[in-house]
Amino acid sequence: MATTEPRAPRPPLVPKLVPQRRLPRFGFHTHTERLNGRSAMLGFLALLAVEKVLGHGLLVWP
Repeated sequence: MATTEPRAPRPPLVPKLVPQRRLPRFGFHTHTERLNGRSAMLGFLALLAVEKVLGHGLLVWP
């Protein structure tokens, strides 16, 4: 049979771990913009190196 005694109040639930927020798959983000800038700098330096080796520019109209 069920008792009619009042229950003791439960302590508040505290999460053990803070959930990780998932980043959206589109839009401007610091990490993607930094990666894009670094790859652009590497590409520009590679272009300068090729132009130095060949002795002429690659971005000229023939």
